[in-house]
Amino acid sequence: MCVTIPSIGGTGDALHQHQQCTAPAPPVHCTTNTSSSSALHHQQYGLFGCTATAPEVHCTTSSALHHQQYGLFGCTAQQQQLIVSCQCGPSRRKPSVPTNQHHHHLAPKPSYVFALCVSRRRTQSSSDCSTMGDFSEVDHQRQTTVDSLHQELQKLLQTAPGGKADIFRTEFESYKRLFHRFLHESGSAIQWGNIQKLPDNAVLNYDSLKTPTEKEAIAQMLRKLVVVKLNGGLGTSMGCTGPKSLIQVRNDLTFLDLTVHQIEQLNVTYGTDVPLVLMNSFNTNDDTAKVLHKYRGRRLRIVTFQQSRYPRIDRETLMPAAKNLSTSANEVWYPPGHGDFYQAFYNSGLLDQFLQEGREFCFLSNIDNLGATVDLNILSFLLNPSSGGHGSDFVMEVTDKTRADVKGGTLIQYENKLRLLEIAQVAKQNVDEFKSITKFKIFNTNNLWVNLAAIRRLVESNSMQLEVIVNHKALDSGSNVIQLETACGDAVRNFNGAVGINVPRRRFLPVKKTDDLLLIMSNLYSIQDGTLVMNPVRMFPSVPLVKLGDHSFGKVKEFLRRFAAIPNMLDLDHLTVSGDVTFGKGVVLKGTVIIIANHGDRIDIPSGSLLENKIVSGNLRILDH
Repeated sequence: MCVTIPSIGGTGDALHQHQQCTAPAPPVHCTTNTSSSSALHHQQYGLFGCTATAPEVHCTTSSALHHQQYGLFGCTAQQQQLIVSCQCGPSRRKPSVPTNQHHHHLAPKPSYVFALCVSRRRTQSSSDCSTMGDFSEVDHQRQTTVDSLHQELQKLLQTAPGGKADIFRTEFESYKRLFHRFLHESGSAIQWGNIQKLPDNAVLNYDSLKTPTEKEAIAQMLRKLVVVKLNGGLGTSMGCTGPKSLIQVRNDLTFLDLTVHQIEQLNVTYGTDVPLVLMNSFNTNDDTAKVLHKYRGRRLRIVTFQQSRYPRIDRETLMPAAKNLSTSANEVWYPPGHGDFYQAFYNSGLLDQFLQEGREFCFLSNIDNLGATVDLNILSFLLNPSSGGHGSDFVMEVTDKTRADVKGGTLIQYENKLRLLEIAQVAKQNVDEFKSITKFKIFNTNNLWVNLAAIRRLVESNSMQLEVIVNHKALDSGSNVIQLETACGDAVRNFNGAVGINVPRRRFLPVKKTDDLLLIMSNLYSIQDGTLVMNPVRMFPSVPLVKLGDHSFGKVKEFLRRFAAIPNMLDLDHLTVSGDVTFGKGVVLKGTVIIIANHGDRIDIPSGSLLENKIVSGNLRILDH
């Protein structure tokens, strides 16, 4: 096939046609130069099966894609110029393909080259695309990509159902800014060697906070509070359909039931009207709305708003995978992480409404964290600087790491600001150090206290800086897509006087897997006014480390089937269960217990069993007579 390299100003060389040439060179603007040569020629055209005999072509950086492409292929392209050449002459020799590059057969499409380069750069390191050539041309290509995205979004808006175009238009403005940051930010902004030691006052000890005691003073504080629960997640990871908040976790009560009970108890006790705000996603909004009617007549106000809905991005073209706003095909849409809270809360109008009511702070947490209750000590710290606070606009609750938390994000000092460092931002060679409990002793619980006026100021000035998280997905259709997300805790760097508070472990009781569910359902806890309280009989302040096999215990329905009753775990330190295992009634577990049923075997733990520091393996069946 004919390979033609267009020229600047109408001059140039054509690479002759030859039947053994299997792929075109990428489009670049060139001027002829027969005095230069480069090994890049062999790298480039070896990929296409060409042999080099003809005059060479001296390429300037009129196409940033040209440089990006060869940087991906491992070529050592100069920033200002490249020397490439290829001649498919009259010889009918078979194509020459270097053995070390046989896996590359065709030149990628320019759009894919740019997309791949950006994708690699965001998920690996900036060095992956260090040979990107003239950066002004790269900027030009980025701008072209942004312009194309804007055009595609405009087409989507034309398909909006009646009356909803303005809602999507507002969301798309935020989406454009997120996409722009994705293109322009090169990998993680955190350089490991530049991490600074946390100042002494960066993380306060919870025990240093004062406890308010006067009932009227507490009521006055609560009148300045809004409780926000992140309610966008589904229960699919635990084998449940619908919102995760509707999973029954204890005594037939759901996460939402327990949350409602907590806030209602506050309002009854102190004669206040603390509102409960649910940030739903398009995945959870309808199902949540259906159950809210059962809370009518309760002593609390429940308000909901929906976080943004963004189109997933085709990895090859960097364009939206969605083609229609009115479609019910949710596969091409996604909620962009809980960092979207700040913008979505503002867009909903609720932020202004609560400020007009005299509210000053919101307490934001995951709805599946059963330890995330309103804490009067922290609220007093924020609202009464003279009594220990220091005018903080943002508090992140952190707690001590255990063996189960080594991947959790931690607070660091970076460029003289408090920052959240997540494991995804850490280079491979530094991961073990990141997981070290001795160096990074605390992690983020995602319990956040944020000043409402500060949120409005940052959103309206468009100065909220959040690092873009790139998630790669594969659709059922086989298409590879990416989705751009942000995390709400990353906002810590944007707020004045931001501080961490090291809280007791009881304030971090998430239920992510059935391992956590077993702990919550056991006699380790009791429920008081919707709040989980550690059983005072337990001798240790921490909970046991539990690992249940995903195959047999990963889904809630299967998990419940395997327990005739939840074992007594008051004196348990560590439990590992793998394989086909069931538990009878009245089982007591103490110390370290490991139960392994090999493939094809089954172990039935008899009712009334006491297992203390035991390893159980093999095959044990208990059958009804």
